[in-house]
Amino acid sequence: MILFNYFFWTIYRIWFYLISSISWIILFPLLFVFSLKESWYPKVFKLATLWSNIVLFLMGMYWRINQTPILEKGKNYMFISNHTSMLDIMCMISIFKDHPFVFVGKAELSKIPFFGVIYKRACILVDRSSPESRKSVFFYTQRRLADGLSICIYPEGGVPDPSVALDKFKKGAFKIAIEHQIPIVCLTFLDNKKRFPFAFFSGKPGRLRVKYHKPQSTFGLTQSEVSITSDRFRNLILEDLS
Repeated sequence: MILFNYFFWTIYRIWFYLISSISWIILFPLLFVFSLKESWYPKVFKLATLWSNIVLFLMGMYWRINQTPILEKGKNYMFISNHTSMLDIMCMISIFKDHPFVFVGKAELSKIPFFGVIYKRACILVDRSSPESRKSVFFYTQRRLADGLSICIYPEGGVPDPSVALDKFKKGAFKIAIEHQIPIVCLTFLDNKKRFPFAFFSGKPGRLRVKYHKPQSTFGLTQSEVSITSDRFRNLILEDLS
């Protein structure tokens, strides 16, 4: 039985890399063209949604959310969630398919062939070891918000050790949300870690439960309340995971 499990996990993991890579390469010409102008980004997002849905479907995954998100069209939001799996990105895109947003993500991912070409054009890159890079994020988010887009940040700043339910939150997402007085929309991914963690010998198809929290206003908050706001949302996700 153990040998069968390892065989299944190996095939399943290879299958994921194959379908995610091949589908991205097929869409790459259109993704590249639409990434040439910032104003065309909504088209890039639609293609990314198609890619996400293809990968989730072929992996035998389907997300189920506790309530349908109702967001104002054209309004800026800050999307946050816990981060435990590569599925988090696909689920986030698929769930908010009608409300284009830009990820703030690690600069090193821009080195991945094909994916990196679009990633560095479509996302806001941050090198966490560079104070200047972290400061530049505020400039670029301001520009993207002015374009009518929302922002998505994983406040943990990376994927925590498997033994950690939820890592400490970085303050960047909350600083940006308060600076621009935009509502924060919080998701909790309840099954992504179990269904497809980063460990190679793991994963299985099935339902991905998502807990959606209605937008929380930051109107009137100041930078002195960043830590309190960060702790409030971290406790919200921790409560969901318990």
